[in-house]
Formats: sequence, C-alpha cells, structure tokens
Amino acid sequence: MLPFSIHFQDGVPVSDQILRAVRKAVLMGQLAPGDPFPSVRAMSQELKISPTTAHKVVSQLKSAGYLVSRPGIGMVVSTPDLPEKDERLELIASSCRELLEEAQELGLDLEEVLEALREAHRNNSSSQQP
Repeated sequence: MLPFSIHFQDGVPVSDQILRAVRKAVLMGQLAPGDPFPSVRAMSQELKISPTTAHKVVSQLKSAGYLVSRPGIGMVVSTPDLPEKDERLELIASSCRELLEEAQELGLDLEEVLEALREAHRNNSSSQQP
C-alpha cells in the first residue's frame, strides 16, 4: 500500500501526477519526515507504471528535498523547505476545479462558493485554536 493517494487523470503525465500527490502528502503531513518511502519496484508494481517512470519520480523527489536515501533503510521522507506560494497553489488547483464543477452542477455561483469557503475556513481556524 502506497503512503499517498493518487487518481490518474488523462492528459497529464503520470510522473507529474505522482510528484504532485507525494508533494501534497508531505506538505499536508500525511507523510512525515523519516517515514519509509516505497522502492522504485514497489511503486511501479502498485501503480502499474514502468520502473523508468517510478525511478524518474524518485530522482525528482530526491532532488527537490522530499526524499533522502538512508543506507540500510532505503528511501525515507525528508523535510523540504516550504515551496513557493505558486507551487502550493498548484497542488490544490485540481481540487478547486472539482469544487467549482460541483458547485456549477448545484447551481451555485462563485460568490456563494467563496462564502462557503470563508465559513469553512473560519470553522477550521477556530477549531484549531487552543
């Protein structure tokens, strides 16, 4: 079982989708520093992708500081520097598109969606304060 979730979309390179899913899982705390990361072989088998694609993903994650290699252990999650705001926004872009599509199907306009987001943010912020 992979320690991150992914739902493949047509038209977007598989490696980009996996990178986005892993970065999002790390930034959201679903993958913590020191957590083991699947091997290239395990990832390629579970996701049914080529080992070359899996190796590319692992290499890019290592280069970006999301993974480190530990002798005798394998790949583990690292603590990368917080990405730029544009990268963090890119990680939620598909969720935003899905939300807007659902809102449109329900007959809600942008202002109504924004108000619902503001309310959810207020509720989330107040529930996290001591």
